[in-house]
Amino acid sequence: MFALALRNLRRRTAEAEREDFAARVCAELADDLPDEDLTPDLGDCLDRYELGSKPRCEEVEYLEMVQDAIDRIERGC
Repeated sequence: MFALALRNLRRRTAEAEREDFAARVCAELADDLPDEDLTPDLGDCLDRYELGSKPRCEEVEYLEMVQDAIDRIERGC
């Protein structure tokens, strides 16, 4: 019984650490981008983005920054 409780606690702790890391990555991205360019779900930002809605150089930078943040969250580093 104790082993199961300990395993559940470790799982919850690991999940909380992943969520904290994702929140830090999103906060860093929010520091670099206007609020209207972000949604809580970064994948949604890419899905809803309309190509050509920004000047080309800004568009490329925006898309790269969001994708990099998504990749960092997935890797956990």
